[in-house]
Amino acid sequence: MIAPRTLVRGLASLFGRPAPPVGQTPSDVVHAEGQWRLLRYVPRPEGLAFRTPVLLIPSLINRHYVLDLMPGKSFAESLVAAGHDVFIIDWGTPEDEDRYVTFEDVVVHAIGRALRVTTRVSGAEAAHVLGYCLGGTLAVLHAALQPARVASLTLVAAPVDFHDGGLLSRWTNTRSLDTEALVEGAGNVPWQLMQGAFQLLRPTLPLVKAVSLAQRAWDEPFLDGFFALETWGNDNVSFPGACWQTYVEQLYRKNALILGTLRLGGRPVRLDALRCPVLCVTFEHDDIVPHRSASVLLEHLEGVDAQHVHVPGGHVGAMVSSAASRKLWPTMRAFWAARDGVVDPGDGVVLEAAAPTPPGASEAPTEPRDPRPSR
Repeated sequence: MIAPRTLVRGLASLFGRPAPPVGQTPSDVVHAEGQWRLLRYVPRPEGLAFRTPVLLIPSLINRHYVLDLMPGKSFAESLVAAGHDVFIIDWGTPEDEDRYVTFEDVVVHAIGRALRVTTRVSGAEAAHVLGYCLGGTLAVLHAALQPARVASLTLVAAPVDFHDGGLLSRWTNTRSLDTEALVEGAGNVPWQLMQGAFQLLRPTLPLVKAVSLAQRAWDEPFLDGFFALETWGNDNVSFPGACWQTYVEQLYRKNALILGTLRLGGRPVRLDALRCPVLCVTFEHDDIVPHRSASVLLEHLEGVDAQHVHVPGGHVGAMVSSAASRKLWPTMRAFWAARDGVVDPGDGVVLEAAAPTPPGASEAPTEPRDPRPSR
């Protein structure tokens, strides 16, 4: 156990340390509408290796640069280096008037526009779509309604079943949470309210972080990654009011997506309408999206090329860690490459195309196959 004096001395040595730069992979704005923008990362000089672009959809309430954290720890940077044409939605910061932005505005119109621009700019007919957390939920909804431009879905810790027994599900179903009164009074849902809820999921986390910092105050690479993630974690975004109210009432309270009763734009949203290949990624120690909440999607797919990758780690760390860059990121790149007709994208990991899921059956978790001989 670390001594209190050592803990204080280690933390004191970090005061005044500048935060590392984040979101550094070069990009161009190819579309802007309201508060959100579509960015295209500058392709590598030697040209693209894949014909199908990749569209990244982060959570609506988080900054997009969690997927471009810092040089050497950037998922977007790794995709560009591998030869992908990469686009990402930057949701921006909602203003007072954005309290009227609806769930349909985001799911149908914004994502639809992002896909149209992505395919037009890249010259492709469709794009591989990766949705992270709430971004994955939005991606599923869009693909079920408007599948034409979705070549495949990669869903990373994306909740689908909102009656999962987790704390967020229980809190949002309490009578004391009056969604109408909150939106009427605040307009957009304040980020401080949502941040407080996430912190209550693990109330001792600040202490754990402090101990880790003190123990590794000498480790510059660790400190750079730690403070980059802290920069992102404290750069929060409020939730457009009307959109949040539908999100809570329809998904968290009525569980309308999993029950097949959700309607957007007058049309039903059904998971069994998905027809594109699906890669479902879940994390064992995810406090925000219990893995069962995400993986249950596979039980609602029929005749679909679907795979499930389940890895250790938490909601954020499992996606941005050095371990993710060695294992999870190559797995996702291999999934896209295989569906672009590329047998081995050069990562040393191959995911073979799965047989279609029989009606009513679920897909068993699939681990990436390493073609190299064991030592």
